[in-house]
Amino acid sequence: MSTATAVGLRCRECGTEYADNPINVCEHDFGPLEVIYDYPAVKKGFSRETITKRAFNMWRYRELLPEQEPVSGFNTGGTPLYHAKNLGKRLGFPKLYVKFDGVCVPTLSFKDRVVAVSVARAKRFGFETVGCASTGNLANSVAAQAAQAGLKAVILIPKTLERAKVVNTQIYGAKLIKVDGHYDDVNRLCAEIANDAKIGIVNVNLRAYYAEGSKSMGFEVAEQLGWRAPDNVVVCMAGGSLINKLNKAFKEFEKLGLLENEVKTRFWGAQATGCNPITDAIKRKSDLIKPVKNPDTIARSIAIGNPADGYYASRLCLDSGGGGDDVSDAEIVEGMKLLAETEGLFTETAGGVTVATFAKLAKAGRINKDETTVLCITGQGLKTMDALMEPGVLPDAPVIKPTLSAFKDLKIA
Repeated sequence: MSTATAVGLRCRECGTEYADNPINVCEHDFGPLEVIYDYPAVKKGFSRETITKRAFNMWRYRELLPEQEPVSGFNTGGTPLYHAKNLGKRLGFPKLYVKFDGVCVPTLSFKDRVVAVSVARAKRFGFETVGCASTGNLANSVAAQAAQAGLKAVILIPKTLERAKVVNTQIYGAKLIKVDGHYDDVNRLCAEIANDAKIGIVNVNLRAYYAEGSKSMGFEVAEQLGWRAPDNVVVCMAGGSLINKLNKAFKEFEKLGLLENEVKTRFWGAQATGCNPITDAIKRKSDLIKPVKNPDTIARSIAIGNPADGYYASRLCLDSGGGGDDVSDAEIVEGMKLLAETEGLFTETAGGVTVATFAKLAKAGRINKDETTVLCITGQGLKTMDALMEPGVLPDAPVIKPTLSAFKDLKIA
């Protein structure tokens, strides 16, 4: 069941290869599986000219995805890369950019990228129902894209998920199930379901394909920077997959001769202090990920206590010459406000983690101010407005009489 250029799966640990199948771990050492490609075949018809003639969405890079014909997410990707001049001026970084997936369609987060790939693969494998374990954004996207593809959807979430994300899942007609536990409890249950039922769980038995969709963000960043890999990337981490796939994207472009520069990108991971298993390992300079048993943070979408790709994420940050840090809930809110006040971009709490962590790293002098730095913002702020509704976070608006004198009394200017 291979596509033209994706030819199977390979274990990241022992190298054992497998044919395309809905499996995500190696039977020998339980290592994660990666999609492998026929790069000589890709190179034959894949050039800058070919790419730029296509519509600006994730499918313009289809030869480097496990599926080349979408059944959902037809216009997913193609999100803007902003030169963040105001934020850069505030922090002293003239070459600062923001990749903003808060406008990704159909559900306003980067998860639309991974779901577009996994739903197409689910349909190829003959699944009639797809599902996921989710902290919010993935739930929204699986529900929406299942509807687009004519599939049923079963979504499992922690019972404490933000109301906006619950509504943004139910509106598409998905079967939503709340689990009395944290994300890791939900994920364990979904692993059991994937083994016992004929359901394509996108982040379990379809995970190898699903994760590849994240590469499209990296492809876009490189193209938008003039076919160059950035010097630094700062990105929030949940399971740890995204940061690794960004690196894979730059490396694949380099392998195919599409970049103007050699990939020497330093990766900087960001997490909330209330759930920081990966940044904890980075700061300890250790390969050992210590699971967080009871995550406690407003950044619920990245509150994964036992990250599936945590080891690889921490190693990437350290081996690339980058690093990572984590921030408190108060700092997360300040990060959300900082991006909004300087660039007019409203990010969810996970993006607040990215901005606040970058500000912390910048203040400490850990990132070179003269280098090109990209902040990856993964979702839309309208999904996590409850984080801004606590007393004192935003000022109360004054109420005045409808008269000019009442307005003047405010002494605004």
